[in-house]
Amino acid sequence: MKVLVADKLPQTALAGFTDAGFEVVADAGLKDSALVAAIAENQPQILVVRSTKVPEAALAAGPLGLVIRAGAGYNNVDCEAASRLGIYVANCPGKNAIAVAELTWGLIVALDRRIPECVNDLRAGQWRKKTYGKARGLYGRTLGVVGLGEIGRQVVARAKAFGMPVVAWSRSLTEADAEALGVCQAHSPLEVARHADVVSVHVALTPETKGMIDSEFFSAMKPGAFFVNTSRGEVCDAEALRTAVATGRRVALDVWSVQPKDAEAPFEDPLGKEEGVYGTHHIGASTQQAQEAVADEALRVAVAFKTTGEVPNCVNLARATPAPCTLVIRHLDRVGVLAAVLGVLREGQINVQEMENVLFSGQGAAACATIRVSKLPASDLLERLGALEHVLNVEVK
Repeated sequence: MKVLVADKLPQTALAGFTDAGFEVVADAGLKDSALVAAIAENQPQILVVRSTKVPEAALAAGPLGLVIRAGAGYNNVDCEAASRLGIYVANCPGKNAIAVAELTWGLIVALDRRIPECVNDLRAGQWRKKTYGKARGLYGRTLGVVGLGEIGRQVVARAKAFGMPVVAWSRSLTEADAEALGVCQAHSPLEVARHADVVSVHVALTPETKGMIDSEFFSAMKPGAFFVNTSRGEVCDAEALRTAVATGRRVALDVWSVQPKDAEAPFEDPLGKEEGVYGTHHIGASTQQAQEAVADEALRVAVAFKTTGEVPNCVNLARATPAPCTLVIRHLDRVGVLAAVLGVLREGQINVQEMENVLFSGQGAAACATIRVSKLPASDLLERLGALEHVLNVEVK
């Protein structure tokens, strides 16, 4: 099985793919039309990317069965097109969580102690202890966390070391989870904004979260409270963020609404030049530890796909099908039995939406097929299924 790696991965990861029996083609410079051409030329079954965008044209250019996004998010892959083409999309969630949490706390401390200005003045030969000796301090202040995936949870874990109580919101957060994490459960992002001295955002970019940090959110924040975003730039309404900074809100950003596609490029967002903004270069996940962990997970996903056909961390499978009923068909393990079953269903204009066939132990033993179908078969169709050669029993659930 051939793998095309279209982004930079550690050399150990590339060696791991080779050791696992994959034919590896690696070109970290592929993007846009070059990516499409490389897929068409090399005909890989698996594509591995980090930040490279994977549009429909790339997905349709070859026999891809799986795209692995070597990171937590996957908004750089056209998942809708992948689903139409029957291509699995998987990510590597949680493997860079510690790295992002570490940067988050670095930014929080930098905001409180004004570390960038201290460094700049020292480099300019200026000693300004009186100016910079007025930090509020973090101990006893309230940290607000919006989003409690693995990254948010790692941020919460480190808040304890700073002596900061946490108020948190997440769509999936339950009272029991909040108690286990030691956080105060907020019932909305606005409630987090109202109670926190520092707000840190850790949500995935989805249609529901795009622009969720808006003018109402910033207006609800306490005077002097800090805002930190290390998730995705688009979760902030760009105009609301600019207004908040212009009116004195101090923020720290690792992500931007518009940022360069290339690793080395001019940066044109004027927000990065504002005095109240501390910025980094979307490097939250960029530690050696994180990259090695992500690469190991990408390899695990690829190996599972190669050996079993299953895809861990798949993000574009339907969570539930609309199938209204299930057929359970016990049958002898003989050639053609399931083909005959499917033929009868086809004649009845019944679509199979999910199917699993398992074997019982022992030589010449039977098997059991569980088939979720688009509609309830008529009684005569069920009789035909039961009368098929080697079918032992048909049950409707």
